[in-house]
Amino acid sequence: GGQAQRVAIARALVHRPDVVFADEPTGALDQATGHEVMQLLTTTTQMSGATLVVVSHDPQVAAWCQRLVEIRDAAIHDDRMISGGTLGGAR
Repeated sequence: GGQAQRVAIARALVHRPDVVFADEPTGALDQATGHEVMQLLTTTTQMSGATLVVVSHDPQVAAWCQRLVEIRDAAIHDDRMISGGTLGGAR
């Protein structure tokens, strides 16, 4: 599991983009594989200096992020920076 996501990550990063967009990157994965995919995404984007923008309904995925923007009914409901780089210590 997760091979397609890993290939998609490699394709997204091969040209060294400044921003990587990930829409529900773990949506079809079990929890362990989702953790591996998020670790791969965050590590590779940090190493390349890219900004990672993740869209997810999963709080465990959001826990990997440094900034959380919550949108409800097409409006920003909450926007906060997370000190230390993670919500809930996912790493």
